[in-house]
Amino acid sequence: MKILVSGASGFIGSALSNKLVLSGHRVISLTRQPVSAGQDAVNWDPAGGRLEGRDLVGIDAVVHLAGESIGDHRWTESRKARVLDSRVRGTHLLAKTIAGLDAPPEVMVSQSGTHYYGFENGDEELTEDSPPGSGFLATVIDHSETATEPAEKAGIRVVRTRSGAVLDPSGLALQRSLPFFKLGLGGKVGSGRQYLSWISLRDWIAAAEFLLERQEIAGPVNVSSPNPVTNAEFTRALGSALGRPAFMPVPSLAIKLLFGAELAEEMIFGSQRVIPKRLQDAGFEFSDPELETALRGMLN
Repeated sequence: MKILVSGASGFIGSALSNKLVLSGHRVISLTRQPVSAGQDAVNWDPAGGRLEGRDLVGIDAVVHLAGESIGDHRWTESRKARVLDSRVRGTHLLAKTIAGLDAPPEVMVSQSGTHYYGFENGDEELTEDSPPGSGFLATVIDHSETATEPAEKAGIRVVRTRSGAVLDPSGLALQRSLPFFKLGLGGKVGSGRQYLSWISLRDWIAAAEFLLERQEIAGPVNVSSPNPVTNAEFTRALGSALGRPAFMPVPSLAIKLLFGAELAEEMIFGSQRVIPKRLQDAGFEFSDPELETALRGMLN
């Protein structure tokens, strides 16, 4: 297939693009950077609403990963506005443009997130049938999922991947934790009872390929391990994988001072015990279903 990938230079996008090429596909990067002749790339300006349909002729599939990063800066009002605008505006522009093609792609896989379900879920198990939650991230994700509707109305199969934290040493989720845990300074955050939905990078990529190929799957799909863990369990597993103690709890106040109260409440203290029911029902097999085994594999 000829597959258009937005966010192809990012943590997930670069790994996915490499794997798709190895699988025999041709990958076209959707980029805001200038494109030179002969480069497998298409230029766009999501903020300015510019994407030329003629540049997308012949595309068989789209994987949409682009958007302002969510967790690497404190949430000021201007920062939140940029996050919401980039994810909604870019998604809608891409969906509308491919919907207007004479021969549109068969499928659009659009990255979403488990924060769709909110952050105040305790130990409740959440499936794709669970209702949306509250909070800034839930609003961003709900609006960005709605922004794919032009493609859906044009008959394109749209898959919305509600992804958990994607774990790999090159990703932000582990990069923040590893230096402290390697020094033996790791520990649970706050109560440690909040649930983390996670998936290894290689399972995320395998799931994306699976969803591109399975024509019967459309709509929201939870892309996360079937075994979500509490923060305390994550702490023990990461410490064990590194062969380091992990008994130094991090006070909630320190986290709120460092990241800001709103980001901390939603992204660090928030709880999402998400179950990938649709992937499991479709027969997808996880290579890394258990956290400690997955961490040992990627860190050693």
